[in-house]
Amino acid sequence: MIAAIKRAGSNTRGLLAYLYGPGRQDEHLDPHLVAAFAMLGMPDPGRDENATLTQLGRHLDAPVRLRNSEFGQKVTDHVWHCPVRAAPEDRHLSDTEWGEIAQRIVEAAGIAPPGDDLACRWIAVRHADDHIHILATTVREDGRRPKLHDSGIRVGDACRQIEKDYGLRQLKQGDRTAARRPTQAEMHKAERLGWEQPSRQWLEAGIRAAIPHARSAEELLAYLEAEGIAVKSRRGPSGDLLGYAVGRPGDVNKAGEQIYHPGGKIAPDLSLPKLKTRLESVVPEEHPTARRNQPTTPWRQATDALDAFHTGLTETGTGDGGDASAQAQIAALGELIEATAQRAPTHQRAELHAAARVFARAERSRIRAEDRAAGTLRRAARDIVHTATGPDGSALAALVAALVWAAILAGRWHEAKGHAQQADAARQAVHHLQAAADSALLPVLAELEVRSPREQARLTLASDVRNAIPDQAERILADSAWPALATVLADAEGRGHEPHRLLKEAAAQRELVTARQPARVLITRIQHTGHNAATNRRAEAARQRSTMAAGFSRQPQRDEQSPLATVGEVAQQHRKR
Repeated sequence: MIAAIKRAGSNTRGLLAYLYGPGRQDEHLDPHLVAAFAMLGMPDPGRDENATLTQLGRHLDAPVRLRNSEFGQKVTDHVWHCPVRAAPEDRHLSDTEWGEIAQRIVEAAGIAPPGDDLACRWIAVRHADDHIHILATTVREDGRRPKLHDSGIRVGDACRQIEKDYGLRQLKQGDRTAARRPTQAEMHKAERLGWEQPSRQWLEAGIRAAIPHARSAEELLAYLEAEGIAVKSRRGPSGDLLGYAVGRPGDVNKAGEQIYHPGGKIAPDLSLPKLKTRLESVVPEEHPTARRNQPTTPWRQATDALDAFHTGLTETGTGDGGDASAQAQIAALGELIEATAQRAPTHQRAELHAAARVFARAERSRIRAEDRAAGTLRRAARDIVHTATGPDGSALAALVAALVWAAILAGRWHEAKGHAQQADAARQAVHHLQAAADSALLPVLAELEVRSPREQARLTLASDVRNAIPDQAERILADSAWPALATVLADAEGRGHEPHRLLKEAAAQRELVTARQPARVLITRIQHTGHNAATNRRAEAARQRSTMAAGFSRQPQRDEQSPLATVGEVAQQHRKR
């Protein structure tokens, strides 16, 4: 159930005309009162043919007129309006039930505290099955104004309890860090102009897409302008940036002027001070060319950064310092998901973009982030958006699989902290990331299965699985991706790794109990951790013997038994000896 308190107005009669009228977008059927501050003798133009809107309006405005005449200072913001809507799947509520709900909401808001005979006047009008409108005039019978500060929070808490008491769909508890919901006018305007999103939602997506590209607020605004977003900045006498607002091309007012929205009004974490702290928190490296000289790619570097994220998020979160660090890491994770979506192959971007969009809600909470703690992840995101080459299949699969686990951990952290909406957003992102991970891994699996080791080699590798991960071994071996995992293990052994050790390390990086397909999880982890050669004398000797054998024959044979044996199988043979 959603109760959306509107901005205070001054025209009681005008709002009544809308509530009892035919409606602008939805049809208003049988408008009538279901509750009021005093039902006895209350004029209801919907059910009483002799009652008029003017009569009802004057009845509600009586305390306002009295205050204006006595105090001499006219009240112009006295109309309190709060639509209350049930979820589409909720059961039908009777007029009596809607009346009880309206009473509880005005009590929670402070419009009509329980037992207060001098409270504000109010009514609840129902003109559709799924919602009511509460209208109140915010001047009490004694001429004082009600205390409505934080009324939205109190009304939200009341709605959560109403949902439980009436068996309705239960929404997540809010914490005042969500982006503002689009107004009906914004939604109707978007529909009229053929836009998929209202302006503020479209602008939020544009700003978040730009964040990984920028190292300062100035760079961010320049990037937004280059992307066609209208930008208006506010500067001090020295030229320093003091504030900014953005506008969507084509979004104009009645006078044809561009409409601008301040960043902080789009989402709480997009205000200029918070963006400055976020963007400028990445400390420049002492030797910025050092990482570029390494043989690895930005995609593998990002996976390495997520390994540290996985460890850090499970070890932090105790005390203010740990919480602030964890919150910063989660915000930076959102930037990395966005960066990956922008540079992934075209056919895999939709799910990644959807993940970034919903994960944005998990990026902020009431815990203030210590942004300097997330420099590594932010550098990884910037490296990805600035790289000129796309990822190879295994690197992308490893990165997206690591993002899946990171989002799961982020959701668990939020849940442990009681952040219901953020935890739910992280869970939604996981579904999109899992779909992207499956898509990224498909071509990798196809290539690996073609090269699957022979049966004897797979039996040896299966023994390694049972010894290294005994509690999950049968699930892994029953997984349809087991032949591909066997290829990965054989390849890694051919490069000098010990399969038993790789399996243990991969299982330690992520629990396998909750993994849908444990063999696939191990494939991406082992392909990443086994990318560099390790010391394994037997495997190295096998590789040398294989190379020497190939030199004495026109048809290369990698083992005496079969010309189709892999280097990994040769290592397996020597391991058995």
